[in-house]
Amino acid sequence: MKSRQLANVLFKVMGFWVCLGAVPSCVSGILVAIKSHIGNGFDVEAVRMFSYAIGSGVQLAIGIAIIAMSQKLSCWLFKSDDE
Repeated sequence: MKSRQLANVLFKVMGFWVCLGAVPSCVSGILVAIKSHIGNGFDVEAVRMFSYAIGSGVQLAIGIAIIAMSQKLSCWLFKSDDE
């Protein structure tokens, strides 16, 4: 396997790892914020959990961008395609 191909695969794996870490955090942040909002209205905890969900959403977007740009990143790192 050439170094560029290996880098492409590793970037995709890294992107999936970032996405897998972001999904549960995003879902739990949204659910806890909705639960807090239904119970008490908007309090400090609901705002904090919404911001936690937004941060996890940004992490998810970064993971998707890494997966989508893995080929360009590996080409940028390895200009020559030698083994």
